[in-house]
Amino acid sequence: MSVSHASVHPIDEVPTTEGGGGGGGDQNNNNNNNNNINPPPRVRMKDIQGMPGTSGGLCLRVAQFIFAAAALAIMASTSDFPSVTAFCYLVAAASLQILWSLSLAIIDLYALLVRRSLQNNRVVSLFTIGDGVTSTLTFAAACASAGITVLIDNDLGSCGQNHCVQFETATGMAFICWFTTVPSFLLNFWSLASR
Repeated sequence: MSVSHASVHPIDEVPTTEGGGGGGGDQNNNNNNNNNINPPPRVRMKDIQGMPGTSGGLCLRVAQFIFAAAALAIMASTSDFPSVTAFCYLVAAASLQILWSLSLAIIDLYALLVRRSLQNNRVVSLFTIGDGVTSTLTFAAACASAGITVLIDNDLGSCGQNHCVQFETATGMAFICWFTTVPSFLLNFWSLASR
């Protein structure tokens, strides 16, 4: 069965005008037209691991949650992070990522338990927009924190008075969180584009 939509449809059977003034030919012609008018059935894309409602998607959400929670916990454990705006931004972005990843992990887990597919255009659109926003915020916060960490460590040379190891570790966790958020965004975006 062909699922392409050609502009010219071949006719399987040529209608005949014989047999009673073409009465039988018109009936045959109407049947052929009805077959050509009905669109072929749509082929549904296979659920790829990493998309919403799959075990791979659940694993990505759990990894996002773990690395964002680690970045938040490590950064919040220092006493002087509120004095730097980039570190406050990292804490805010990690908090948003934790909430987003945890809520979508719960939805993925529910979909897996009840064996329900989450391949609805509206749902996938919401997931795509949310993943795009959270991944952009996490990446920007990680880059800003990395810049301040390099400034403190290399340029100012004042790592002895600051918590450079904690800052670097929290920044690294934020980057890893971003690396696990990007596949979710790309898979959701790809599934929207292929519909």
